[in-house]
Amino acid sequence: MPNKGKVYVIDDDEAMRDSLNFLLDSAGFSVTLFETARNFLDVLPGLEFGCVVSDVRMPGIDGIELLKRLKATHSTFPILIMTGHGDVPLAVEAMKLGAVDFLEKPFEDDRLIGMIEAAIRQAEPAAKGEAVTHDIAARVATLSPRERQVMEGLIAGLSNKLIARDYDISPRTIEVYRANVMTKMQANSLSELVRLAMRAGLLKD
Repeated sequence: MPNKGKVYVIDDDEAMRDSLNFLLDSAGFSVTLFETARNFLDVLPGLEFGCVVSDVRMPGIDGIELLKRLKATHSTFPILIMTGHGDVPLAVEAMKLGAVDFLEKPFEDDRLIGMIEAAIRQAEPAAKGEAVTHDIAARVATLSPRERQVMEGLIAGLSNKLIARDYDISPRTIEVYRANVMTKMQANSLSELVRLAMRAGLLKD
């Protein structure tokens, strides 16, 4: 069965975790289980994009606090909150904090699977875009101060000669810096360098 995406289940109830693991694994998802939100948050920076399915009432960091922390880190992971009977006010608060949806226990298996599929489908483009932006920012960070200056000159439309005059160095030296910039930014053309700079927020479109 094809992998439909990653799902991170957070629930302090072992029977519930096992049940969700069986259900979601059978439906074609790659499932990782967490007993506490703290365990999930500890490894979050290294996790691949996926949908978080979390109980709202848990000891320590509950579902609401988890949402607050994910929101503070600008996480792109979609979050579905599971609530017990009578927890609608908590569910509404969860939605306000960024949960994509909530479902009350007990719930129908097909409904949960459909919600996860929709959540991943809607959030994946933004998550991929975020990853690309971070990658470009990391490339910019590898530039030396002089290379950064040369790149700024290039994306401003200045010729090698004009950039050289601005910094009182030879055009030949600028050519070397320009080559370094193109290599480090993984740009094959000046137009591609401009697009990367716009993506990194160095040039407003």
